[in-house]
Amino acid sequence: MSERSAAPGGLALIESLVNTLDIETGADSLDTPEGRARFGITEAGLDGARDLRESLRAALLAHAGHPPHRAVTELSALLARAPLYVAVDAEDGSARLTPADPGPLLSRVAAAVAEALVAGTWTRLKACEAETCHWAYYDRSPAGRGRWCSMQVCGARAKMRRYRAKGA
Repeated sequence: MSERSAAPGGLALIESLVNTLDIETGADSLDTPEGRARFGITEAGLDGARDLRESLRAALLAHAGHPPHRAVTELSALLARAPLYVAVDAEDGSARLTPADPGPLLSRVAAAVAEALVAGTWTRLKACEAETCHWAYYDRSPAGRGRWCSMQVCGARAKMRRYRAKGA
């Protein structure tokens, strides 16, 4: 739904996972083999991937100051099952958190969250406040107070509803 450019670094993985479900239409790209293949999800791992997706959505809603969209497994409980280790580059001594097993989606998401935390970008990944949307987007606004994935769609709808509610 968003015309925004993709989130930076590993946050692009999280953004694209959250955006596999179009809440307004109910279309879920994880229902298709192609949609699952993008994330390396097997049919057996589908329920876990959906649980992860909705826990991420709840965290992104919290970044925007909104309550969870529904009851979900706490993201920290899910990420605790994805062990990371500190990898130190032998040439330059730089360090980063890396998944112990880079294959599973959960491990890649945990590493992306850790990377974003260190970079200071984690809280810039948000979910649109529109209840029929909750699309993930990266907030590039200077003050970090973006509210909608798209000003032209969700923002315009919200402003029109407020205007009509005033009785004008």
